[in-house]
Amino acid sequence: MPNLLANETSPYLVQHADNPVHWHPWSAEALELARREDKPILLSIGYAACHWCHVMAHESFEDDATAAVMNEHFVNIKVDREERPDLDSIYMQAVQAMTGHGGWPMTVFLTPEGEPFYGGTYFPPTERHGMPSFTNILQSVARAYADHRDDVTKSVEQLRQIYKPPPASTRADEVTAHMLEIAYRNIARRHDADHGGFDSAPKFPQAMALDFLLRHGARTNNPHATDIALSSYRKMARGGIYDQVGGGFARYSVDDEWLVPHFEKMLYDNALLIQLGVHLWQATGDEEARRIACETITWVDREMTSPEGGFYSSLDADSEGHEGKFYVWTDAELDELLGEKAPFLKEYFGVTPGGNFEGTSILFVSLDPAELAAKIGTPEPALAEAISAAKAILYEARSRRVWPARDEKVLAGWNGLMLRALAEAARAFGDERYRSMALRNAEFLYSEMVQGGRVMRSRKDGSTRIPGFLEDHAAVALGFVATYELTFDERWIDRALEISAAITDMFWDEETLVFFDTAKDAEKLITRPRDVADNAVPAGNSLAVDLCLRLSELTGSQDLRGRAESVLRPLAAAMGKHAIAFGYLLSAADILVRGGVQVALAGDPASDKFAELAGAVSGRYVPGLILAGGDPAHARTVALMKDRDTRGSATAYVCRGFTCDLPTGDADTLAGQLAAASTAIA
Repeated sequence: MPNLLANETSPYLVQHADNPVHWHPWSAEALELARREDKPILLSIGYAACHWCHVMAHESFEDDATAAVMNEHFVNIKVDREERPDLDSIYMQAVQAMTGHGGWPMTVFLTPEGEPFYGGTYFPPTERHGMPSFTNILQSVARAYADHRDDVTKSVEQLRQIYKPPPASTRADEVTAHMLEIAYRNIARRHDADHGGFDSAPKFPQAMALDFLLRHGARTNNPHATDIALSSYRKMARGGIYDQVGGGFARYSVDDEWLVPHFEKMLYDNALLIQLGVHLWQATGDEEARRIACETITWVDREMTSPEGGFYSSLDADSEGHEGKFYVWTDAELDELLGEKAPFLKEYFGVTPGGNFEGTSILFVSLDPAELAAKIGTPEPALAEAISAAKAILYEARSRRVWPARDEKVLAGWNGLMLRALAEAARAFGDERYRSMALRNAEFLYSEMVQGGRVMRSRKDGSTRIPGFLEDHAAVALGFVATYELTFDERWIDRALEISAAITDMFWDEETLVFFDTAKDAEKLITRPRDVADNAVPAGNSLAVDLCLRLSELTGSQDLRGRAESVLRPLAAAMGKHAIAFGYLLSAADILVRGGVQVALAGDPASDKFAELAGAVSGRYVPGLILAGGDPAHARTVALMKDRDTRGSATAYVCRGFTCDLPTGDADTLAGQLAAASTAIA
């Protein structure tokens, strides 16, 4: 018999519907049952693409004996962390406090009131590697709750302290250029000069930190910061963390060299890495960065787009019960598929008879294409063509394998990140397909996931559910701002402002002058979460600050700027000291410190002259770019367009702070103005 997860829309929850565990979704009914029966709650949190979540499910949740213990002593609740980031944040904070680390699957034991008293991550079915068995944990917790309730109460009291808000800071820190420089140095100090990225294994792409370094390098004429960003991107793109056949990045690498990934592909990682690739190409002209960004967009278009135009959440790490099986190759397979070209293509992709992963090979770029071309006596363009043809052959062969499961729920926040990346790629590369993808997604988000200015979190099978969190509202609104910059259709600014008003109404606290992650009318939990650090995705606060600053520059609203500053100032010291945890927020802070580079293009967007000026903007990396355009006579809410005379033809206005350059209708002159405005050592 299926349990109570059978009617859920989350693929992760449905995966557990046939477990012998009597799972409940998170609900008032489940909490009331725990109170009525005076049982502790076993809360299990994970996500559909999580390899170790699958392992624990197979080992424990599908085991009748383990399930019997769970059912006898606990009210068991399953949560998809992607649907409920509020619950994930609250209870991850407790697990980290108890164990010193976190991750998924997450297992937390709660009182019937939802207060944590014990927890961890993965527990094995039998004792190994110093970890107790899951059954022993269950029995120990059940005994403690039944016979030693005072000890449980003490644990609850101790953990309750972590949810108390910190005392109000007496410091009125300024967010300064010096703080940004300290942040840059602290991030650069952690750079792995040999393999790119930061620190040691496991290694995550850290796209937000790299994007901040690129921005800082451009703003301060610091080539080392730019080089860290570009070299890290290239090394990731040449590793196994990047799907050399189908495009797209996996979640992270288990080694220093980006070779062996955890194979799940997440929408949010790829959105951030597409955007970084676009910025790197604009800043450096690097064609490899452009190619990787474009290949990743192709993957999104081909494998991750719903019929409605939304973007799916993830692809699983596993297929046929084995992690990575879909992605790996044998030496013999490449010989058979690639024929006479197999020897040099195997050398390029690092394929050997013994393999590099459990007897098989994860493809990676083992030799620089220029070196390989010289070695085999083939011109580089011919080699590039052979590699491209080989990828097509391998992709077709791979498509006949059993595919990893796809999580087909559409999450508003993650879609907002991808929308922004696509809009920027469409503008930078002048690609109509990317433009079409972006506009279709933007219309889908507004029509299906925005209700009266409020953004809903999740949509699947035609059903939209769960009121959105701060990250959903801010990411979608930023996506709409990027759509305006792509189209100069002011309706998208109106829609962004509509959501911004909802953010102010539902997430802003006038007493503490901060944004919370959950709305005022959201379900009351043991605490109202407010995460300020950028983790796998940008924090809701970071996105909201960025939105406030961008809309302030576009509309002239000082209230929005004031909110952003009030959030940033108490975090100034932490941003400098723990910089890698604030990658996105640092980029937003750069706009507050140095101001946006305001570019207004006055004229008919359909005219050739306007297109020349727009091309001068889109082909260049302009950190802090605030872009407006169109016929100034029709401008309503975009104050940046007011009083911008076309002077008889399309005309560009470049301003920074309270200083403007001379208006120009010449694309080369505009390019020079942008170059000067982009560097601002303030």
